[in-house]
Amino acid sequence: MLDEFKKFALKGNVVDLAIGVIIGAAFGRIVDSLVNDIIMPFIGALGGVDFSNYFIGLNTAVTAPTLVEAKKQGAVLAYGNFITIAVNFIIIAFVLFLVVKAINKLQKKEEPKAPAAKPDDVVLLGEIRDLLKQRQV
Repeated sequence: MLDEFKKFALKGNVVDLAIGVIIGAAFGRIVDSLVNDIIMPFIGALGGVDFSNYFIGLNTAVTAPTLVEAKKQGAVLAYGNFITIAVNFIIIAFVLFLVVKAINKLQKKEEPKAPAAKPDDVVLLGEIRDLLKQRQV
């Protein structure tokens, strides 16, 4: 069983998947920074909006002006964070679409393969068949 597990764990697909997960996590952090540090401030500056502090207090005790303080006072519905994460998802989906499109374009279309050569015995049997057909005519 240990040998089977070792073969499974060291297969190319498993190693490729592990590398993909690690790169994906790093890519996710890059996109998070892009959204939170670059895109959302521009959106906020255009409309005078800071999405990080958009929330609704779920009880009357929540009166804080910022999300961090409001969470200390009670339960809040932080829909500003949801907007940020939704924008984050759209950017990740678009970038992955572009990556897959580029990979598909880079992959050469496989040329149709010529039919495989027939083995010698099949060719010989075909010749014998043709000769027998000629004698019958």
